[in-house]
Amino acid sequence: MSREFLLSIVAPCHNEEEGLREFCRRAAATARHIAGDAFEIILVDDGSTDGTWDVIASLAGEVTQVLGVRLMRNHGHQLAATAGLAASRGQRVLLIDADLQDPPELMMMMMTIMDRGADVVYGQRARRKGESWFKLASASLFYRLLSRLASVAIPRDVGDFRLMRRRIVDILLSMPERDRFIRGMVSWIGGRQVALPYERDARFAGVTKYPLRKMVNFAIDAITSFSTVPLRISTWLGMVTAAAAIALLIYTLVRWIESETIVGWSSIMAAIAAFSAIQLICIGIIGEYIGRLVQENKRRPMFVIESLVQNGHSIDLASDFADMTAAEKRRALEVALATQIEALPDTDYLKMHR
Repeated sequence: MSREFLLSIVAPCHNEEEGLREFCRRAAATARHIAGDAFEIILVDDGSTDGTWDVIASLAGEVTQVLGVRLMRNHGHQLAATAGLAASRGQRVLLIDADLQDPPELMMMMMTIMDRGADVVYGQRARRKGESWFKLASASLFYRLLSRLASVAIPRDVGDFRLMRRRIVDILLSMPERDRFIRGMVSWIGGRQVALPYERDARFAGVTKYPLRKMVNFAIDAITSFSTVPLRISTWLGMVTAAAAIALLIYTLVRWIESETIVGWSSIMAAIAAFSAIQLICIGIIGEYIGRLVQENKRRPMFVIESLVQNGHSIDLASDFADMTAAEKRRALEVALATQIEALPDTDYLKMHR
């Protein structure tokens, strides 16, 4: 029989070797206050190039509740988080980054709010320490732009740091899209969702894993996943430029009928360049949506797991695991982990690391 968990803590990790042990210590300490030993910490190595997996494997050998999941390559934060959610078995699931910018201790207050009937409790950043003015300004612009464009209400200044009931997680995993924007997908599901304002800390160690390029790509994924407004904007731009072109044509014909010479090649070339730029922008917007349709229709697995480790032992998966649906992945993981869980010795992580 598989072990019952009250709480699962899912943490995607990419080049986080310096802070992982401190994260695990704080997360385990808080989880023990909440659930005793009935919790699990799932650390997902998203194709790290440093010693992150070595630290995860070591923690999985030292700490009964730690499950290490290693992806075959870097799939990105959202898919790494999805892999961790697929492996989770708790009645409630906390999604949190391992960089300690989001304090694990807040899960106690989140659990209290959920006890009062909330389906989702998400952290809302009231203040952000250790971030540049550019990061703060660009993040503010992104959230406000998304809130205006999105077809569902997505809270501002909210990341993926959240506590979810099992039914919300199961619905989230059943959603098949590959270009995932988890915070938007959870908002789309609905239910009673409650904000918990908090002060976001600076990174415990290392540097941000989200440079400008990734931030821009993430913003494009978010907008195209939850809004068709860019397509409508391109339609309106097309109509406006068409009207301007017709007006210019009429003006030119009238001047020609009056036998007046049309002068100003520079203005004509400027108009052509402007219209061409608008066309290219519209084509680019349409291309973003078409590209996502192509990726969805390929039906490739969202992620590929290279190995699992718990209690110092590797766990074998079925050969067709990559082709399974999200629900089938969860069931396969439960079966694979069941024998490991039954044989786990009692290990007090807090005593070992005081």
